[in-house]
This record gives sequence, structure tokens and C-alpha cells, in this order.
Amino acid sequence: MISRESLAGWYRNRFVGVAVILLAVSAGTVVLLNRAAPETEPADLQGQIMSRMRSTLEQADPGQHNHAGHGTQQVATEGKKPPVICGVRVYGYEPAEVTALADVRTVYGFHLCGVAEPKRPWDVAVKLAGPVIMDMTTEPPGIQVVEATADVRFVDRLREMFPDRYEELALKEALTESEMADQRRRYDAAAGL
Repeated sequence: MISRESLAGWYRNRFVGVAVILLAVSAGTVVLLNRAAPETEPADLQGQIMSRMRSTLEQADPGQHNHAGHGTQQVATEGKKPPVICGVRVYGYEPAEVTALADVRTVYGFHLCGVAEPKRPWDVAVKLAGPVIMDMTTEPPGIQVVEATADVRFVDRLREMFPDRYEELALKEALTESEMADQRRRYDAAAGL
């Protein structure tokens, strides 16, 4: 027969075993989380690239990222140009394995910018949009847009300029819904609406 004391010892040993297992699982979780930290850096890098891309486009003269033959018909108000408000989407960057913004050489993406003239609603604002390539090795970064020519169609020019892995994205994708909503909010504020 099993005595009370041996039964209590058996439970005690069982609780010790459970405690050891929980400790091992906790330690394993900590190790996995610490190992995952370097992998989260590219997501932060993606955000840094988006911020840099957006600020570069917003500070540039609209003619620098104008394309497809559309001119900007800006009206200067009181001697200063109206602000340009941009939404961007990053398709990718090269070299792809870098983890620091300073190491990024080229960014492939999309931009949609609106010239925020006072009291002019978004729907009738001058807009600049399309696939864009940014050369991050220069200061300020160089802006190159995809343009059709008399001899080369837009889609063919895009395929010449963009790496294969980004071509289909550049032909189909534009801004995300959240990026578009943020851009519209910032545009309305800049236009005084």
C-alpha cells in the first residue's frame, strides 16, 4: 500500500519536474526572441527608406519627379511654392541583404504626390504619380521616373529600368490604403482644408 508520505513526495517531485519544464520553455523563448531581433531590423529599415523617399520627393522640385509629359501648373502664392505632399510605397532596394539605411544604394518604388495649393481639394490638385527609382548614393538622392518616349512604350521602359522581381509590382501596385489615407490627411492639412 502507498503511504501518505510517499504520495506527498511523489507530488512534490512532480511539481519540481513541471517547474523545470516551465523554466526550460521560458529560457528557450527568450533565446528565440533574442535571435529574432536582427530579423526585425529590415522592417525598421523599410520604414526608414519610406521616410527618406517621402522627404526627398516632397523637398524636390516637382519637375524632378514629373513624368509622362504632365507639367505642373503651380501657382506661386506670395512668392513661395505650395508644398508637395507625397505617399510612397517601397517595392524593394539593393543590395537586398543590407540592414542599415546608409548601405542602401538603390530603391525601387511608387510615388503619388499632390501639389497642395491653398484651399484646392485633392480631387483637382496637380498630381505626380508612377514607379520611381531613387539613387541613394547621392545627396540629395537622385530621382528617376519611368517615362515613355516616342519610340518606347511605358511598359517596355519600365521593364528596362526595373529588376525582374519588381516589374509586376510596378505594373499593378500603387499605395496601400493606410498610406493613401495618411497622404490625404497630410494634403488636406497643407492645403488648409
